Amino acid sequence: MTASRERTFSATSLSEAAPAEKPTWAETLGVYLRRRVLVVLFLGFSAGLPLALSGSTLLRWMAEAGVDLGTIGMFALVGTPYTIKFLWAPIVDGLDLPWLSRLLGRRRAWLVLTQLVLMAAIVFLGTCDPAVDPWLVALGALIVATASATQDIVIDAFRVESLDENEQAAGMASYVAGYRIGMLASMAGALFLVSEFERWDLSAHAAWTAGYLVMAALVVVGIVTSLVATEPSKSAPVEATHARQNPLTRVIATAVGAFADFRQYRQVGAILAFVVLFKFTDALAGVMTAPFVYELGFSRDVYAAIIKGVGLAATLVGGFAGGFVARAYSLSASLWIGGILQAVANLAFSWQAMVGADVAWLTFAIVVENFTSAIGTVIFVAYLSALCRNPLHTATQYALLTALAAVGRTYLSSPAGFIAASTGWAVFFALCAVAAIPGLALLAWLQRGGHFATLVAKPAQQQ
Repeated sequence: MTASRERTFSATSLSEAAPAEKPTWAETLGVYLRRRVLVVLFLGFSAGLPLALSGSTLLRWMAEAGVDLGTIGMFALVGTPYTIKFLWAPIVDGLDLPWLSRLLGRRRAWLVLTQLVLMAAIVFLGTCDPAVDPWLVALGALIVATASATQDIVIDAFRVESLDENEQAAGMASYVAGYRIGMLASMAGALFLVSEFERWDLSAHAAWTAGYLVMAALVVVGIVTSLVATEPSKSAPVEATHARQNPLTRVIATAVGAFADFRQYRQVGAILAFVVLFKFTDALAGVMTAPFVYELGFSRDVYAAIIKGVGLAATLVGGFAGGFVARAYSLSASLWIGGILQAVANLAFSWQAMVGADVAWLTFAIVVENFTSAIGTVIFVAYLSALCRNPLHTATQYALLTALAAVGRTYLSSPAGFIAASTGWAVFFALCAVAAIPGLALLAWLQRGGHFATLVAKPAQQQ
């Protein structure tokens, strides 16, 4: 079942026990070329594409349009759908779309629908003007975030249900790599496009609009992938069960069961707080990185070139390095490594604030941040997957956990602009590093309480 597959991957690659026998290099590389793993790679791109369009890229547009730092920081709140997506995840899990589900299958139908809505939402956001009506921009960003969060729910379920046990590790690394490439396309790629359109004598607003229209066109990658993919084999019996049940009843049962399952963990409060705080150090810095680079005087092209070049390489290497760490060390040790690395990386931006517009140091800072963030992300995603152990509620539980993880990026990070304005950039990024301490303290508490050994030793009892 779905949860057992996730649990098998967790137990073999992230357990407290010794790692399993390593496969040959041919086996390790060959799995990345399997059709199902390649599908997950391109779906990862589709999932990563929208995030920057309602986040860092949009914040850069607003900074150039003259919007004040306080308002820019508050725009982190448009990420609210990522924190509450678990509320409608049972609908995605429990309802089949009329006609489209019969044509494509339950998971692919939801994928295509959310991607079409996402494309339209990006077009709408691109036609808004931050200098004229920032609140209309906020509405457009909120719609993009909602469609993106719904797509994430479906992709996570599709990924878990599609991959065999021996494909889970490769699938996770491929998904994270595709996700980061999608983010870079909508960050560096979008910035390059805007600069190029301005060279064609378009106004600033027209150039940004054209850039967002191109980003909307890239959603086609996800749509084509969804159409050529194969519906997971688990969908057939689920669809047969749905045909015999009342839709409202099964949605309610899915929601109640998913929440109830978390009561099996003794330290459930600490677990959920840890999920919120582990990536907070990354999130707090990430909200203000684009305005920081702009304020230092770096051109859009220089910033985008660094992200697209060495930044991309660092992200990809970091993702696979995270997979190696996850396979070589226990779950708790891997989380310690990822948590400490992503916190220390923020100090590179503190030094950048002191040295000023030094391109070489900015390159180093971005490389370090992308590399360590990718390591932390791979390990953290594996931990979230390990918590989802009931095959009846995997998608809804995963949505709940990833929604909690987004709290740091959305709510806790919203005052970042005010903090940076009052402390200065060097102190701000040092505070971002310090922000990792609560998460690491919870990690120590969970480790001492035997939480990670329980993830491996305790079998999933739910049927």
